[in-house]
Amino acid sequence: MKLEYVRPEDIEKRSFEIISGEISERGVTLEPKQAPIIMRVIHTTADFDYLDNLKFSENAVDTALNALREGAYIITDTNMALSGINKAALGKLGCEAYCFMADSDVAQAAKDKGVTRACASVEKASRLGGKPLILVSGNAPTFLIRARELMDSGGLAPALVIAMPVGFVNVVQSKELIMSSGAEYIAARGRKGGSNAAAAVVNALMYMLTR
Repeated sequence: MKLEYVRPEDIEKRSFEIISGEISERGVTLEPKQAPIIMRVIHTTADFDYLDNLKFSENAVDTALNALREGAYIITDTNMALSGINKAALGKLGCEAYCFMADSDVAQAAKDKGVTRACASVEKASRLGGKPLILVSGNAPTFLIRARELMDSGGLAPALVIAMPVGFVNVVQSKELIMSSGAEYIAARGRKGGSNAAAAVVNALMYMLTR
């Protein structure tokens, strides 16, 4: 097998050329606003199943971009997702990204209530004010389940929910709860997802405004 020589600074560009070519070979035409997001998730995961299972609410991209322009709070359910969010792009937009999972007050609230830290971290996020809120889940279904409960009770109104936990227990169900909530969402329907893929969605949205 012959190796392909690509200069270091051109590796990402070449990767996207390969992805674009394979999408064309499959006869798939992506919706223009969704294309950069789907392609970046494929770039991150090397998984073309996201052509089919990455789902968008009607106004998800426009709403997300407006929220980012307004300096949104971005709250993740793992430090891995937080670490994957591009800090330079975040800074250019004046946005703030946090993961509350390891916070002592979240741990105590989870213990006192007998719930997961993911539940308690969503509750903490719901108390933030002054900026649009983007919730990012790549791991914990209970993060999404509690978000839906708070939305239904009027205690939470996120600008966007990125619903991409990976796994088996309540993973599929939690995503469907978000997709039927009336909130704007980008979701990986089914079992696939992960913190890296969730961070890729955030980055793709930010790059649409900063590159």
